Amino acid sequence: MQEKQAMTLRDVAIGSSARVLKLSGEGPVKRHIMDMGITKGIEVFVRKAAPLGDPIEVTVRGYELSLRKSEAENVLVEPLP
Repeated sequence: MQEKQAMTLRDVAIGSSARVLKLSGEGPVKRHIMDMGITKGIEVFVRKAAPLGDPIEVTVRGYELSLRKSEAENVLVEPLP
């Protein structure tokens, strides 16, 4: 059986999808990410990045969301085919 490849949302390529495995971070940071709809098991599509790479725009639960790369580092994901 092949082991799942884990990475952070920050590392997902533009135009790719991933499933959230776990949220890290402490208190307010974790709560902020969850309040935006990013929770365990949800699929996230990385749409685009700003010209300098920060923030990134993702689609979650049918809406677009901008995340700082520092926030995206707190979201552990597995890439989807």
